[in-house]
Amino acid sequence: MFERGLLVHYHEIGLKGKNRGRFERQLVRNLQTAAGGLTGGTVSRFASRLFVPITDEDALEALIERVARTPGVSYLGDAYVASRLPDDMARAALHALRVESERRGGAATFAIDARRSATDHPESSMEINRRVGAYVQAETGLAVNLGAPDVTVRIEVVQGDTYVYARRVEGAGGLPIGASGRVVSLLSAGIDSPVATWRMMKRGATVTAVHFSGRPQTDAASEHLVADICRTLGGWGGVDALVVVPFGDLQREIALACPPDLRVLLYRRLMVRVAETIAGRAGARALVTGESLGQVASQTLDNIAVVDAVANMPVLRPLIGMDKQEIIAEAQALGTYEISTQSHDDCCTLFMPRTPETHATVAQVEAGEVDLDLERMVSDALALAETVGLK
Repeated sequence: MFERGLLVHYHEIGLKGKNRGRFERQLVRNLQTAAGGLTGGTVSRFASRLFVPITDEDALEALIERVARTPGVSYLGDAYVASRLPDDMARAALHALRVESERRGGAATFAIDARRSATDHPESSMEINRRVGAYVQAETGLAVNLGAPDVTVRIEVVQGDTYVYARRVEGAGGLPIGASGRVVSLLSAGIDSPVATWRMMKRGATVTAVHFSGRPQTDAASEHLVADICRTLGGWGGVDALVVVPFGDLQREIALACPPDLRVLLYRRLMVRVAETIAGRAGARALVTGESLGQVASQTLDNIAVVDAVANMPVLRPLIGMDKQEIIAEAQALGTYEISTQSHDDCCTLFMPRTPETHATVAQVEAGEVDLDLERMVSDALALAETVGLK
């Protein structure tokens, strides 16, 4: 009857001025990747919108989920494509209403919300609302409710066609992955760092994940969980590489040679040194961590400054002002919370001191590192690093 597809709207990309086309093209590529195997058509762009064709009705829900989860998408409509002819437009609206009403288990009221982007179309938006609304009401007997309708049928008159949909799905928002360069995310199997990683993906960053494992002092459980987290976050390109660094023996070396109260900070400073080298090789321009201000002893302002003192590139902390409950809620929405709460040994809890320093100075930690061969330790960590497949 009607061609069907997902009509994709974006928001931030429209503010990019002369760079807008580049962002649009990146989002088209990302959507084509996200829809891979679920549509036999090609993603197209027109008039500040994108269109993902639906060629397999059985794959509809999976396609909607993937497209809505793609950063850069503000919202999408499960749309039917009609001509600009009044009868076609009205029939498409009636069909969209019936499909959505059935999906919801029934509807008693409706509204029509038309927008005429094509100024050469003879009817105004208000005239379309009245005409199509009268037709739908006559065909269905449903009442019109413009304030809080059970179903809203949206009609967008764009260029040569009309796109009609009654099901609107909110998207991830943000910018398309790949539009803001590459970062290295220090990704644990815990709750926080996956959320931080996702937030950077939503800002358009491609992510290389680096996981510091407690192996061989612990088992490899955290490594398997982090791989699952990467697949959940970026199954279609957001996290495109995972590097696992067995870190347990280096932590043991620090624990034996350094003041106990500084151990955690010295672990983190060594992690930053190793991650920066990996970032340089990957072409990344910043590091990302899941730290939140004051959440644990190492995340005071003083201790954050001590860790950052060894960094030669920006260390981004997207969660810095969030509390734990906010982070948990976002992790649950992302689907990473259930993975992160599975039992595993975290390298950060290895050889933990009873009373960690909460307000260290750079002079303190540099004195605490004096007996460490840091250059050799970084080389050892890099020699042990393994790239894990995410397919």
